[in-house]
Amino acid sequence: MLRGFPPVVAADTHTLILGSFPGEASLIATQYYAHPRNQFWRLLGAVLDEPELAGLTYEARLRRVLAHGIGVWDVLAACEREGSLDAAIRNASPNDFASLRAHAPKLAKVCFNGKTAGRFAPVIGAAGYTTLVLPSSSPANAMLSFDQKLCLWRDILT
Repeated sequence: MLRGFPPVVAADTHTLILGSFPGEASLIATQYYAHPRNQFWRLLGAVLDEPELAGLTYEARLRRVLAHGIGVWDVLAACEREGSLDAAIRNASPNDFASLRAHAPKLAKVCFNGKTAGRFAPVIGAAGYTTLVLPSSSPANAMLSFDQKLCLWRDILT
């Protein structure tokens, strides 16, 4: 059974971006979105007008994102999976979103990085959060260009 990471949130986090579950590169590095071809940090840097975000150390990236009131987590706490593809996820256990309110009381919007994570949007929406399903930042999602993804990712701030 693979285990994910704790949430990256603060008391003033108003927006949370949820992936499905860390890929192999991320699990090895113990960092969200560690695969060098994953566009997450580049997309988020462009959205936040922080173009240098992807080039910072992981700890500095997290500090910058939190400073903008944005947190990062995954919908799944644990699962079985061969490789990094979401389609290979089996025996998944969701994260405890009810406990998140204590850590991020100002949280109002939850964005989902990709369709797999987005399957949880109705549940999260029913809990009173505004939701937004984004195109996946994964290198496996090559249907949209970076600029096409960025156009949709800009809605994080609306």
